Amino acid sequence: MEWIERLNSAISYIEEHLEDEIDYEYIAKIACCSTFHFQRMFSYIANVPLAEYIRRRRMTMAAVDLQNSNEKVIDIALKYGYNSPTAFNRAFQNIHGITPSQARTKGVLIKAFPPISFRITIKGDVEMNYRIEQKDSFRIIGVAESLHKEIEKNFEIVPQMWQRVAEDGTVGKLVSMMSSEPMGVLGVSACNEEENWKYYIAVASDKFIDKEFEEFIVPASTWAIFYGEGTMPHSIQELEKRIITEWLPTSGYEYANAPDIEVYLSADPQDAKFEVWIPVIKKHN
Repeated sequence: MEWIERLNSAISYIEEHLEDEIDYEYIAKIACCSTFHFQRMFSYIANVPLAEYIRRRRMTMAAVDLQNSNEKVIDIALKYGYNSPTAFNRAFQNIHGITPSQARTKGVLIKAFPPISFRITIKGDVEMNYRIEQKDSFRIIGVAESLHKEIEKNFEIVPQMWQRVAEDGTVGKLVSMMSSEPMGVLGVSACNEEENWKYYIAVASDKFIDKEFEEFIVPASTWAIFYGEGTMPHSIQELEKRIITEWLPTSGYEYANAPDIEVYLSADPQDAKFEVWIPVIKKHN
């Protein structure tokens, strides 16, 4: 299972560099995917964002150092990448519930977050409806905002975007300009050649646009397309998690370097119908 082995190699790299600045792009290269896709896979499989996992591991090791050495607190803070004692104290207390100085008290309770390892667990208790489709490149138009390097911070950016475009009439304008497949309002996570990620709320269209909207060309790709329905946003988030944790590891495919696409087929958030498009390539034998 090369896919799982690569994820575990990425974890090994993190463990070896807890005292260094960890390069997300390098970790993603170990896993053979983009930084965005790696963080997304990690958060779904580990049930914790990558940045939080690294923070927990560093604070675990910092607690060990505090209890087993005479190093100054400031030196331990610097060791794990905190130039500010205040920031280190805050991060340490968020994990352990006590200050770094208190961690040196004999018998005090501290928390430990061991390094994780990935393995495949076969579930399959609930069916998944999907199809594999090859599609030529297509143009989307819409509004876009830059995504943050740490993917969990985008959980604030993206919902705010959807709320804004729903309230200001942008969604209605986009729907009127929709002219090609996939026919639906799209949520597209895409990057340019410099690995700068953006999130687009858009439609597929060949119509002329003015300065109000941006355009992006979704590259020709093979897509694993999953259908779902239910209450938003829980239903689509649950489907995306199942794709990553249940379908992808045993599918014979792996992530390709192309955007993730959410296709919203109906507007009712209580009874939504949607598709999740995952770019894939066949695994090498």
